[in-house]
Amino acid sequence: MATLNVGDVAPDFEAATDSGETVKLSDFRGKRVILYFYPKDDTPGCTTQACGFRDNYTVIQDKNAVVLGVSPDDVASHVKFKNKFSLPFPLLADEDHAISEAYGVWGEKSMYGRTYMGVTRSHFVIDEAGKIADAQYKISPTDSNDLALKMLG
Repeated sequence: MATLNVGDVAPDFEAATDSGETVKLSDFRGKRVILYFYPKDDTPGCTTQACGFRDNYTVIQDKNAVVLGVSPDDVASHVKFKNKFSLPFPLLADEDHAISEAYGVWGEKSMYGRTYMGVTRSHFVIDEAGKIADAQYKISPTDSNDLALKMLG
């Protein structure tokens, strides 16, 4: 699993959002982006991470930044998750895990003695020019929120 480092150009991508729109990372040039990857909608850790970004969204916007959440779930799952927790930012469907692979967060995981392929909880802060300003792999849900906000200043 190749990883991205500070200063690398953030891989551009195109993905369907929970609203049915298709967005590209490059659509957000000129703004900072918190791009966070999470394993599954409506699970405890993923909910903690999403709600942390929700609860700080006004602060994030005030710092010329947006939040994009990415998981392998489909659009229908994202709609339910977003509505249940009133998430104010887009959730992107990465069903073929192409975005996760490009960012080095898709790989082998293990739980209860079983190995499987999945997303490693991670986040990236991308600057206005589309470069990685911060890369956090294998991060806890609360640390993800705290460190991403700290990076925004």
